Amino acid sequence: MKAVHVFISGRVQGVGFRQFIHAAAEARGLGGWARNLSDSRVEAVFVGEDAAVDEMVALCHRGPPGAAVRAVTTAPYAGPVDSRFVLRPTA
Repeated sequence: MKAVHVFISGRVQGVGFRQFIHAAAEARGLGGWARNLSDSRVEAVFVGEDAAVDEMVALCHRGPPGAAVRAVTTAPYAGPVDSRFVLRPTA
């Protein structure tokens, strides 16, 4: 099992980015969450099998059509998470 905290910057709000990663995370059976940040980034946590988490991070580098990802930063995550992937309100 792997847990990773991800911050995605670029044109990632208003293009369906959270919904894109929500659908992809659910399809891979991952837990975690995603939300928009007030500084125009998207923040997400992915928890699950190593390969599935790695796939999600790779997907974050491209995003949905209309997105223009500039940077993706990751760090290990040790906080609490739901077993399902959820969308959180903007922080």
